[in-house]
Amino acid sequence: MPTKFTFLILPQIHILDLAGPDQAIHEAIDYKADFEIEYCGLNETVITSSGLPFGTVKHFSETKLSKGDYLMIPGAAYSYLTSSEFLQRKGLFEWIRELHQNGTNICSICMGAFVMAESGLLNNKKCTTHFKKTRELQERYPKIKVQENILYTDEDNLYTSAGIAAGIDLTLHIIEKLKGSYFVHLVARELVVYNRRKGNDVQESEFLKFRNHIHSGIHRVQDFIIDHIQNKHPLRELADIANMSERNLTRIFKKETGITIIEYITKIRRTLANELIKNPDLSKIEVANKVGLLSERQLMRILKEQ
Repeated sequence: MPTKFTFLILPQIHILDLAGPDQAIHEAIDYKADFEIEYCGLNETVITSSGLPFGTVKHFSETKLSKGDYLMIPGAAYSYLTSSEFLQRKGLFEWIRELHQNGTNICSICMGAFVMAESGLLNNKKCTTHFKKTRELQERYPKIKVQENILYTDEDNLYTSAGIAAGIDLTLHIIEKLKGSYFVHLVARELVVYNRRKGNDVQESEFLKFRNHIHSGIHRVQDFIIDHIQNKHPLRELADIANMSERNLTRIFKKETGITIIEYITKIRRTLANELIKNPDLSKIEVANKVGLLSERQLMRILKEQ
């Protein structure tokens, strides 16, 4: 069964809170991820916070999610989410609680945290939202633990993110948990999100580090190294890809990324080897060959160096 991502489309929804995560999941599907996207709401005509009208989507009660699926709750206008009209929809909040009890992951983007908080799921849990509304979130729901100055949280199958672009960061984090760091690198690259940000996790995938620059030639070299890590990488070949001399490539690569080409290749090999070695069907020499190494000894050396 595919992993289902269901977006809850509420009145006055913030369109970028929906579009960013939706597009990240769509790109993952294009890369053959076994994901499925669907939409639900209050069975009403929806107009976004910017005035764009939506068609009517099916009522949330008609939506079936299973253990391991994801309910995505994009943010909507604060005035709507705190209105008596919305807070009286007890059936919606009960539905969200039941989903979580049955093993569905619940994820909020930006102001969607207010929906999760009203359902009671965030009591005694860490969470976050847009920096302009963290104080209001904490005051309205004193039992929750609002975190300041972080991009997203991940606790007990409950996810919350800060505003707008942080929803993409959170979605990539979820995709990485499901499909691995190399796969999410492909998705992030498709979104042109090279410097993917992490929540409060100090660890960052080597596939996505060293990309915080705009030099297209160096990006092409980095992409080629990752896509052909099993091969040798003569400097002449890489220079041709970057459309520059070998000397310039060596100088500019270090200037833009902060590390040398050899150091970058080693980091990519180590990261991919760490994932592959978890596969019980692969021997150490097979893992070594897949990352461009000639022996188990070389493999164990680069893993030990980390």
